[in-house]
Amino acid sequence: MPQKKNPDVPELVRGKAGRAHGNLVALLTLMKGQPLAYNKDNQEDKEPLFDSLDTVLGSLKVFADMIPAMSVKREAMRSAAQRGFSTATDLADYLVRKGVAFRDAHEIVGRAVRRGIETGQDLSEMNIEALQAFSPAIDADVYAVLTLDGSVRRATMWVALHRSRYGQR
Repeated sequence: MPQKKNPDVPELVRGKAGRAHGNLVALLTLMKGQPLAYNKDNQEDKEPLFDSLDTVLGSLKVFADMIPAMSVKREAMRSAAQRGFSTATDLADYLVRKGVAFRDAHEIVGRAVRRGIETGQDLSEMNIEALQAFSPAIDADVYAVLTLDGSVRRATMWVALHRSRYGQR
């Protein structure tokens, strides 16, 4: 239908994930139930294996056809990413770095998000007094944490740190 705007290809591929998971469970169950030195039931491993292979290859093919035809709407993506309290985890990490136990940080952030939903404000839109009402550990430097750019920067640094720590490129 010409009025339809949702992308069919990613939705269809996402639907294939259930099938692939089912095949994995079938293979793991087959392996777990197998006694030592008895492998006759391995005859049942071919169907889920080849089905998964066909599914992955087909998915890659349709994605390879789809991606060159895509156009990125950067502002729409940024706007969508800024909604929905996407920096809530960053606020919890911030509180933990300030010495708050994670379970307490989780509860604090949950209360802040609830207040944001009630008032129609994102965490970054709340004034410092409102945020400090949830925890005295919150200082004015929290706003560097509550931006989309700051969130992406911290995630990128975290990935780089862990890759270098474990020798990955």
